[in-house]
Amino acid sequence: MVDAARARKLADRIQQIVAEMLERRIKDPRLGFITVTDTRITADLRDATVFYTVFGSDAERADSAAALESAKGIIRSEVGRQTGVRFAPTLTFTHDPLPDSARHLDELINAARARDAEVARQAENAAYAGEADPYRKPDEEEDSEVAREDKA
Repeated sequence: MVDAARARKLADRIQQIVAEMLERRIKDPRLGFITVTDTRITADLRDATVFYTVFGSDAERADSAAALESAKGIIRSEVGRQTGVRFAPTLTFTHDPLPDSARHLDELINAARARDAEVARQAENAAYAGEADPYRKPDEEEDSEVAREDKA
């Protein structure tokens, strides 16, 4: 087991290597517009999970996943060569759902803002159903009568 700082440094380096390989050396036509978002490595430095996103449709995402699986060996050997670790970690490519979740949250927030604006627009010309101050207040006459009875 290695310390967490070394594992994080190695994960960052693997992320850089994989991104560079996808950009410059892997020439698979199935490979779409891929962004490597994160890399996590186990404490024993044997397994690395590479998270990625693909700009495009579900079909392009599936094609890119197949291209990554076919290029996994080349990428792993390059990771082992550039990092200098004794055992090159096995790579697992996983689609990162974070951008999709963020897009969904943005849509929900925009819908809530639109509903709030609609409620505010309807409330502009609204009037109270009764008086502006709905709380009962004792009349001034009743107060003066109570005060006179207390003095007597």
